[in-house]
Amino acid sequence: MAKSNFSQERSSTPPDHIGVIIASIVLIVVGWGGLYYLVNAQIPRVGPRWIFFVLLFLAVAGTVMPVIRYLNVRFTPLDRPLPPGGIIVRQSAWAGLLVVTYAWLQIPRVLTLPIAFFMALAVVVIEVFLRSRELSRE
Repeated sequence: MAKSNFSQERSSTPPDHIGVIIASIVLIVVGWGGLYYLVNAQIPRVGPRWIFFVLLFLAVAGTVMPVIRYLNVRFTPLDRPLPPGGIIVRQSAWAGLLVVTYAWLQIPRVLTLPIAFFMALAVVVIEVFLRSRELSRE
């Protein structure tokens, strides 16, 4: 029994996914390394607070990128091509933006479980709409 082209394509990693993995490593090193330096060496003032949010975004987006890539590869049907690397980066950016928003809302102690749930639900719904629009164009 011969294998189809899609299963042969699945056995190798696409070039844009290799770029996503490299970008993930860079984001992890810059984000978590910068956060470590910022927390241990800086006085908590307004300037470092904004740098904290940027570094937190980079750290979270880089950390979840391999997980999101794995989930996209795992749950994409065999008769469809793998999603491009830009989609993986966008989904990772959603996760980073969500965590940064949670941290920002935690400063005045406004973040509650229902708020966190509905914010995450809104991000998931937006991504589902974007992804279904992209799939309909294919």
